[in-house]
Amino acid sequence: MDEERIGLFIDYENLAIGAREDLGMTFDFRPIADALAERGRVVVRRAYADWTFFDEDRRMLTENHVELIEIPQRKGLIRKNAADIKLAVDAVELAFERDYVTTFVLCTGDSDFTPLVHKLRELNKRVVGVGLKASTSKLLPPACDEFLFYESLEGVELPPARGRVEPAPESPVRPAAGDLDAMAIIVAQTLAGLERTAGGEVRASSLKRALLRKDPTFNEADYGFRAFGELLRHLEERKIVELNDEGQVGDPVVTLPEHGRGEEAAFALLREVVEEGTGERGVVVLSGLKNRMRKHDPGFSEKRFGYSSFLQFVKAAKAKGIIDLRWDEDLGDYVLTPG
Repeated sequence: MDEERIGLFIDYENLAIGAREDLGMTFDFRPIADALAERGRVVVRRAYADWTFFDEDRRMLTENHVELIEIPQRKGLIRKNAADIKLAVDAVELAFERDYVTTFVLCTGDSDFTPLVHKLRELNKRVVGVGLKASTSKLLPPACDEFLFYESLEGVELPPARGRVEPAPESPVRPAAGDLDAMAIIVAQTLAGLERTAGGEVRASSLKRALLRKDPTFNEADYGFRAFGELLRHLEERKIVELNDEGQVGDPVVTLPEHGRGEEAAFALLREVVEEGTGERGVVVLSGLKNRMRKHDPGFSEKRFGYSSFLQFVKAAKAKGIIDLRWDEDLGDYVLTPG
C-alpha cells in the first residue's frame, strides 16, 4: 500500500498563543512532526503568521523544514483574517494542483477553518486537525477525519497545572478520558456494525478507522495504551473481542467472541418476555419492552453486545428468527410476536 503524502498547514498564531496562554509553555513543533512521521510522508510544510511577533520561533521551524509564509503586518482581526484566507487559498490550490497529496493536516483550533475541511474532504482528501483542547472549537474536530490534541501528543511535556485553562468539554460521542468500560462498549458496538455490514473479515486498521469516523478525537493514549494493538489485547483479555494474527503482520482480524458475550441468552430472554406478553394481551409493542426485560434481568443492556439501540438488538433477533417484528400503523409502534 502506498504511503500517505501529507500537506501540513499551520495557523501559527493560533497554536503559539494557545500554548502560551492555555498551557503556560512555549510551542514546540517536534511532537507534531513525530506524529505525522508515523502517518506518512510530509511533502509540504507551511506556517502562516506575522513573524515579527514570533522572531524566536523562526529558527525552530526552519530547522524542521517548515516554510514560513509572511503575513504583512496589520492590526488585530485584519491580520488574523489575512492569515486565515491565505492558508485556505493555498490549501485548496494544492489540492487541485498536486493530486498526489492525499492528506491535509490543519494545525488550528479555529472554527473558521471548518468550511475548508469540508471542501478538502469533498475533494476526496483526508483531513487531520491538530489543536489545543482549551482553544479548539467544538465544531472543528467532528468535521475532520482525525483530530489530535496537542497536549496528548508524545513528547509534549506539560508544565504544572497551576494557572492552566481547563480543557473544553469532551465530544458527546466520546466517553470521559480513561473510562475503559465506556470505551469497550463503543469498540464492541462499532465492531458489531462492521461485522454486519462489511461482508468479510474486519481488520484492526479498519476498526480504528471506523472509530475515528465516529469520533475523530479518539486516541488510545487517553486510556493508557501506547498503541491501538495494545488496547485490543487488553480487550481480548477481558473477552470483549477476539484477535487472529494470521495474514497481515501487525493488523490482526478482530471479531466479537462467539461464546461468552451472553447474546444468545439475551435473545432467549427477549423471546420469553415476548411470549409472556403475547399470552397476557395478545400483542407486544416495542415501547416498554426493554423495561420488562430488565425486570427479569436488571443488568440487561443491548450495548453489552455491541448494539447501539434496543431496536437494533430486536432487529438482530428477528434476523435470527427468534421473534417477528412489524410496524403497526394503528398503534404507531413496532409489534413483536414469537418467531
